[in-house]
Amino acid sequence: MLLLILKGDMQSLEDLTYTKRKEFLKNHQLPKELPVVSFHTEANISPAALATLSRVAQAELPRFAPISMPVVMPLGATLAATAQVLQRRYGEKSDGLVTCRDAEVPGSVVVRPKRKLDHAWMVYSSNKDDPLEADASQVCEALLTLVMEVGLRKNHLCSLRPE
Repeated sequence: MLLLILKGDMQSLEDLTYTKRKEFLKNHQLPKELPVVSFHTEANISPAALATLSRVAQAELPRFAPISMPVVMPLGATLAATAQVLQRRYGEKSDGLVTCRDAEVPGSVVVRPKRKLDHAWMVYSSNKDDPLEADASQVCEALLTLVMEVGLRKNHLCSLRPE
């Protein structure tokens, strides 16, 4: 619907599927020296994570109310719900938006944290929930460091290969 409003192309959604992406990467190989790190997370779909949505669903508005009232949806619970749909319908674990399989670029170094994190965690987490766990900025810094190390190793290996 949003694509139609913004005069977008519905084909663009089709182009985001695993099959189309895999076909594109097969036909347009990434340069071997390009460092690529794939990072994907998995949303927490526990009953506690999903319970927040039930509180939103119980909100009642007066019948025929002449005013409009914004409904605030908790993002984490919404992503947990979509992750549950993706898992039940397709058998794929996800962060609520992107399946784990789709997040992995073929040939890349893949980082799969054990911690349950939804798609928005990297953007919206600000404080450390657990002092023993890394926060979003620390994870981002570690991923950037890893990309640099992968790049240095690839360039080193490329320079050692005979032409």
